[in-house]
Amino acid sequence: MNAERDARDGGAAPAAPVSDAGDRTDSVTGEVTEGVTKERDLGSRAPGFIKASRALHLSWQVGVFVVGLAVVVAGIIMLPLPGPGWLVIFGGMAIWATEFVWAQLVLRWTRRKVTEAAQRALDPKVRRRNIILTSVGLVIIAVLVGIYVWKFGITMPWKIHE
Repeated sequence: MNAERDARDGGAAPAAPVSDAGDRTDSVTGEVTEGVTKERDLGSRAPGFIKASRALHLSWQVGVFVVGLAVVVAGIIMLPLPGPGWLVIFGGMAIWATEFVWAQLVLRWTRRKVTEAAQRALDPKVRRRNIILTSVGLVIIAVLVGIYVWKFGITMPWKIHE
């Protein structure tokens, strides 16, 4: 639960250095790989005076965990109800990521997958396929609505006059 202790014990590897251009140096091979964004180092982002006291830092972590848990639970409740459930869940994960390495890794993985999905969606072949499937779906819905109107006319399914 303590991010500094993980780094001191060697449990969490430090992030590779990133240049201003977004290039990342591999810690094993020393090769420079080109990147688009600059990623922050893993670990606690608590202010220095909080990190200085172990008891205060532990209290800070408990508070961050409780607030993040409340936001995640609210997001889970919003999934079947009206509201931005997934957005709130990721907001709770972002709160946790300010203090916990595991949440930072989950958010990095999620961000990478969303970026990959967006890139695939922008592929011309995929866009063409999606447009064709949407058009076919709309034609099927239009045919079904036409059959309903032809069979029952444009009347409400309940009796308004009674």
